[in-house]
Parts: sequence; structure tokens; C-alpha cells
Amino acid sequence: MNQTTNKIIFVPYVRKSSEDEGRQVASLGDQEKVLMELAKRYGLKTAEAMREAHSAKTANMRPVFSEMVRKIKSGSDFGILCWKLDRLARNPEEAGIILGMLQRGEIKCIKTPHRDYYPEESSLLSFVEFGMANQYSRDLSNNVKRGLHEKAKRGLFPCFAPLGYLNNPLDPKGMKKIIKDPVRFEQVRKIFDFILHDHLTPVQVWRIAKEEWKMTTSQTKSVGRSTIYRMLTSPVYAGIFEYPVGSGEWHKGTHEPIITLEEYDNIQIILGKKGKPRQQKHIFSFTGVIRCGGCGGMITAQHATKRQKNGNIHRYIYYRCTKKINPNCSEKCVEESKLKEQIGKITKRINIPAGFHAWGLEKIKRDIYQEERFTDKVMENKQKQGEGIAKQLSKLLDLLTREVISEEAYQSKYAELNKDKVRLNAAQVNSEDIIQELISKGEEYFDLARDGANEIENGSPEKRRRVVSTLGSNPSLKGRIFSICTKKVLQVFEELSREVNDIHSKLKPPKSGKNVRDLELAYAQNPAVRRGWDLNPRDHLRSRRLATCRFKPLSHLSQLNLSLS
Repeated sequence: MNQTTNKIIFVPYVRKSSEDEGRQVASLGDQEKVLMELAKRYGLKTAEAMREAHSAKTANMRPVFSEMVRKIKSGSDFGILCWKLDRLARNPEEAGIILGMLQRGEIKCIKTPHRDYYPEESSLLSFVEFGMANQYSRDLSNNVKRGLHEKAKRGLFPCFAPLGYLNNPLDPKGMKKIIKDPVRFEQVRKIFDFILHDHLTPVQVWRIAKEEWKMTTSQTKSVGRSTIYRMLTSPVYAGIFEYPVGSGEWHKGTHEPIITLEEYDNIQIILGKKGKPRQQKHIFSFTGVIRCGGCGGMITAQHATKRQKNGNIHRYIYYRCTKKINPNCSEKCVEESKLKEQIGKITKRINIPAGFHAWGLEKIKRDIYQEERFTDKVMENKQKQGEGIAKQLSKLLDLLTREVISEEAYQSKYAELNKDKVRLNAAQVNSEDIIQELISKGEEYFDLARDGANEIENGSPEKRRRVVSTLGSNPSLKGRIFSICTKKVLQVFEELSREVNDIHSKLKPPKSGKNVRDLELAYAQNPAVRRGWDLNPRDHLRSRRLATCRFKPLSHLSQLNLSLS
């Protein structure tokens, strides 16, 4: 024991971080207790203990450590009491600070329960101990990263469970899966439905979750807006994830997805480029779904007020290009009533009566259930896509080997193809799921054909936006003219609309069962409606087994199942 220690004021420093969990490292309270007993045993003067719960593997991340260094430098007779040297530093920068202060005599002594370190002694041992602490920290980091990487390869999500899931406490360490949260799983699904089907904004959804549902995270904290945004743009809810983030390595998760990959893609389109959430102060009918035909930018909207000399006030809504892609875009704005009129003309071309809506939808459902080749078609398409991706990967590697492309270009394209491969494998081939998906699509198109025109004219902004999204792809405004690539199945409805409305104009509106049967027979006899059916129309008239007819839109609807893969 050095005789000069009775003049030194020792600063007890205790530290423990999350990386120490499961290791034989005493808690903060236990460390402090041992140090106080050590000081009492040797009669040491001590300052107030300094406690810290931060990792020491990275420099300049410990405020209490920095405060201790400043305190020691401000005095002349300070020492440090600590559990071990690795409590002071695990990185070379802060280890150098401690060793430098010790060699210069700014730290008079570092005392641990096992040995003392003085300025006049050889610093070799302290260098070795700090080096061992630094190496341990690096090894620990590499081992953790390696373990998480292997976990991801097995399809286990290697991060903390996102909202709607829980980390299974019964699984062994390193093999923990994420499982359905019995409280929040269905709530999260409902949030996605609000965006997909009700066309609510993220802020509206957040308010419902927070104010009406009193929704909280698994840590019982109130759900925030940022949590909703992250959830809507996270592919883990569709069953796939990238790990490490930004590496281009995509994995198919073993957990149960909340949404399908198709729904995830649709949500990103609704939210905007690359899923970036966009907040809106005003809710307009057609923002977020229409692009500028001139520069490709999004179409936004604004209110305008016109005050006449006679005191009348007129309010308008104008749609225009945001000009974010091309500030010099020359496309002019269009008034909402003119835009509604153009979209309304399209929806009126596919307008069907309510009677045909019920009859045709029932036939679609029965035909879908009778279709026997859905699963075969999906599997065949899936196999072709998989073979195509494998060929592209092989060609890509060949180009890299022959130095035709750079390593950077290879990694970028490889990440893209790998993601496509994981998405393809993640798509579930289940005939019942395919049937339900097709029925849901059928209902969506029949509802659009029946209600679309009315919703464009009188519906809410959310309903109008949903109509445009369902009509087709690439809706745009150019020269104040609205255009859209109408879906093939709706082109069939356009032909049906003319024929069915002609039938209704010749027959009285159905007031009894007989009137309904007359309309159904008229549908069955009409060549446009009947085209593509499997049975001879005379069979329908003779047996009236209308349920066995095959409706033409089914041939287009059945193609939709290929997009599910």
C-alpha cells in the first residue's frame, strides 16, 4: 500500500451496460458497496460516487465518464476507485485518456479490489488490460452480429418485435421467433385496411388508434405517429425483411404476415415515392393517386376563393403539378368540377344496375369455386419466375467474372434479384386463399361498376380516391385532360353495361319474383352477357340451372391470381 494514498481523494466510478447481461459482472449497487468497503478498509478519502449505465465500447458516449475526467483535471490529488479497468474504458480513445492522465500524474492512483496502478510504475500491465478489454468488446460485437446474421438466414426476425408482434419468451436464446400479439395483431391489420380500403391518411389512422382504441406499444407507451409511419413502410409485416439493413440481403420470415406482398406494394403507392409518408393539411379527392402527364410529378390541390363586386363569394379547388421533378413544368391547373366530369364519364361507361350486380356477382363466386386449375396456374407461373431469376443471377455472376460490370453494379443488381427471389418464395400458394382473393377482387369490380359513377359525383374524398385507384393504372393529367389505363376486366364491364342497361330499359323494374326471373333469363339470352360461357344457352332456358353458367369476366379475374405470386 503506497503511503501517499491518504492524501488522495478517490472518485468511485461504477458502470454496467446491457452488453454485460448474463455475464458475471456485479450490479451498480454491488460494485459501489464493494468499493466503499475497500475505501473504509484502507482509510481512503472518497468523493461522491459516480454511477453510469452506458456502454464503453464507443468513445464520447458516456456523460458521467466525461464529467469525472473534467473533475480530476480540475484538482491536484484525485484517484479513481473502480471494479476493474474495463469499467473505465473498452475503446482505445478513452483508454488513452486514462493512461495519459495516469502517466502525467493527473490521476494519482487507480485502485481496484485486486491491484493498484500508480504513475511511477510500469504502464505495460495497464496497457495490456485495456487492450484485452477493447478486444473483448470487438469480439463481442462481431459475435453478436454474426449470430444475428445467422438468425436472419433461418428466417427469424433478428430485431425487437415490431408493433403487432411479440418476441416469444419460450424460445431458447438466439432462436426466438416473433409471434402474434393477441392484443395488437388485429388492430394493426385494421390500420392497414384503413389505408388500403378506406383511404384514410396516416394521421387519421394514428388519431383513431390513439384516441379511440387507446392503443399502446408492448412497453405500454402511447403509440406515436412515427410508429404508424414506420409500420406502414416496413416489409416485415408482409413476411420479408432485409438484414443487415442496406445490405441487399433479403430473407423470408417464418412469422405469420399481417398483409400480403401485393397489399404492401399498394400501400407504398398510396403513401408516395418509396413509401415516404406525406402529411396533408387538407383532404382532397384526387391527390396522391394522379401524376402529371408532363413531368411525372404528383398532382396536388389548393383552395381558391373568388369575390365578386356584388358580394358573392365562390370557392374552388384546383389541381396542379407539384413541380418537384421539373420546376419549369408548363402543365396548367384544372378545376375539380372539370376533373370530376372527366372521371365520371369513364365510370358511367361501366355502370351496371343493382339487379345485375347481385346476379353477376353470384355467378362469379360459383364459377370461381368450380375452377380447378387455379393452383396449377400459380405454381406454373411461380416456377417460371423462379427459373428466370436463377438465369439472371447466373448471367450476372458471369458478367462479374469476365469484368464486364463493376463490383458495385453487381451488388446493386444482385440485391434487387435477391429481393425478388425472396418475395417469390414468400408468396403462399393456397387454393382457398386464391379463391377468397379472387372473390374479393370480383366484389371490388362489381361494386365499382354499380357505385363508381355515383361516388365520383356525390361520394366522400376517400371514396373518390378509391374509385380512381380501382379503375386502372397510371392515372395522369396532361393538357387538363385526365387519362388512365383501364384494367382489362373493366373493359368487359363496359360492353356488359351497354347490353344490361338496354335489357333494363325494355323490361319493367322488378317488383316480384317473376320480374326478377325474367331479367335473369334476359341476361342469359343476351349474346354479350353470354359470350364465354361454357354451356349452351338453350340449356339455361330449358333447365334454368343458371348457377352453372360461366361468366366472361372470370377469365380476366383468374389472371389476377398470378400477381399474388
